[in-house]
Amino acid sequence: MISVAQLPPEYLDPNTPPDVVVTDRIRPPIEEPTLGEPLGRPAPGLPTVPDTPAHPLVTVGDSLTHGMISGAVLHTELSWPAQVAERLGIGSFPVPSYNGPLGGLPLNIEELLRKLQSRYGSDLSLVEKLGLPIDVQRLVDANEDYWERGPGHASPRTDLRYANLGIYGWDVRDALSYTAGRAAAGQGRPTKDEFTGARPENDNDIAANSVLAPFGGDATQLSSAAAHGADGGIGVLVVVLGANNALGSVTAKKVDWSQAGYDNLDEKHRFNVWQPSHFAAEYAELVRAVRGIPARTVLLATVPHVTIAPIAKGVNPDNPGQKWRDGSRYFPFYTDPWVEESAFRPGRHRHLTHQQARAIDSAIDQYNDSILDAIRAARREGRDWRVLDLCGVLDGLSFRRFASDAAAAEANGWVPRALPAPIADLDTRFFSSDATGRHAGGLFGLDGIHPTTCGYGIIAQAVLDALGTGQPVDFAALRGRDTLNANPPALLDAALDLLSPFLSLFVSAG
Repeated sequence: MISVAQLPPEYLDPNTPPDVVVTDRIRPPIEEPTLGEPLGRPAPGLPTVPDTPAHPLVTVGDSLTHGMISGAVLHTELSWPAQVAERLGIGSFPVPSYNGPLGGLPLNIEELLRKLQSRYGSDLSLVEKLGLPIDVQRLVDANEDYWERGPGHASPRTDLRYANLGIYGWDVRDALSYTAGRAAAGQGRPTKDEFTGARPENDNDIAANSVLAPFGGDATQLSSAAAHGADGGIGVLVVVLGANNALGSVTAKKVDWSQAGYDNLDEKHRFNVWQPSHFAAEYAELVRAVRGIPARTVLLATVPHVTIAPIAKGVNPDNPGQKWRDGSRYFPFYTDPWVEESAFRPGRHRHLTHQQARAIDSAIDQYNDSILDAIRAARREGRDWRVLDLCGVLDGLSFRRFASDAAAAEANGWVPRALPAPIADLDTRFFSSDATGRHAGGLFGLDGIHPTTCGYGIIAQAVLDALGTGQPVDFAALRGRDTLNANPPALLDAALDLLSPFLSLFVSAG
């Protein structure tokens, strides 16, 4: 570790809080899910789990768990929890589903693009470029009406308790404190039918209520998991939370470090990246809640370095394609993916600096220290807790940071993660396609934040590996079910500049 005082000034952002230990080297991936910590003698008072738990798999998390792709929760039957359940032979694994005129909540960018493509074809004339924004507004307005005033606004079903408890946009505090009753009240708030509206109002409350309502008005995400545990026990509980304690900084391209009020549902919206000490306090509360849940095995996921997601496009306008210095993993600036590198100007485009990106990544390293410490402590008490190293997975797949920069890879001791043959041509760049097919990306969807179906397969495989099941994901079959990669949108590259004002309005769901 290198403290702030030991790094040269050009590495540092002056607004970084003193408890962030800023570093400039990647941490190695975690190869052993048990962290090499043997199980201790079972401590008194451990929750009792039946020999055959009633709920073989329960998952708690944010958008990665909920199943968001390209701006919307859809194809939840292909979310990584559902993929894991299928490979484990779990016959019944209830997941929520969402419809709407574009398919999914809040707004399905892929389907929006396909509807435009059905009208305009794979290219745009000058006249069509003038008309396209009008058609975009018409489509997103119909979607907004569906969720704000139409069938999507109806009360959720309460007769089925889902095993996948993921809720997009949620951070650790939401999992602890946000109740079904609060979500229902938020869903019921009055909305305005705004002509310029792109994202439905109260969409996150609609999603949260759909997941939590079956457990009662006082239910939180973690108490809902506990309810499954009390109802016959849980075989495997997977908790994937923490990314939204930092993701907002890269989607907004600004850094607002947490201050007092970070642990308050009504105040925390002012912050988009948590100080490590604040995250540690929040995560300690989560750990206390999870310890009381009757689960045979618990997987806690590390937080990925959110600056790798293609929503944060690294650029160097003075020396395109190059990092801020040889051997570094950072570009000078990070901006929106639809901004051309040669056209980027710091005074014109929203952005993060490499100093800010480094501080965010360093804070996340400290988040993960808290998570790993919790796992070690639990194992010493005889609890079968393990790590799901999503941070290591994403680091190992990072294309522009390492795979295309041999100097940075060598300087950081980068360990690449090999992809299965059926998806070996995909990468972590922002998705690009035209009438000739896909040109870049494939592991992230069109919002630049969330995985594609194939990307979720990588997470599913990591879960199966951490459990030691020996079960492989069928990536060849999965790719055929991945609509974005199986049939890349022909209009994407031609329409991206025109769509970018709308994209910037709804890329913030995490």
